[in-house]
Amino acid sequence: MNTITLCQLEDIADGGALGLPDHAQLHPSGLVAVRQAQSVWVYLNRCPHFSVPLNYRPQTFCTYRGKVLMCAHHSAMFRFEDGMCVEGPCQGARLDSVQVRVEAGSVVMDVQD
Repeated sequence: MNTITLCQLEDIADGGALGLPDHAQLHPSGLVAVRQAQSVWVYLNRCPHFSVPLNYRPQTFCTYRGKVLMCAHHSAMFRFEDGMCVEGPCQGARLDSVQVRVEAGSVVMDVQD
């Protein structure tokens, strides 16, 4: 098992989202990280509605009130803390989560060798 650094906590605006395209080996459309204070959640950059990326332009993600991530294509709204769609065409579906943790200011994940 190896630990890789995805980004620094401070790279993600509090209440915002950050695309992680450098990790396309995990999913072709990359990953997206969202943050509230010291908490970070990472998801595959794929809307469960039509399996399209959540962003419209590269690395530009929409968030609302610092609590939900919005799909730029269909306006589905996903809670930061669990990826649950709370409004929009795929209500009740979830984003695919990626297990991460914050260590010494870095957002890291474990990957198989």
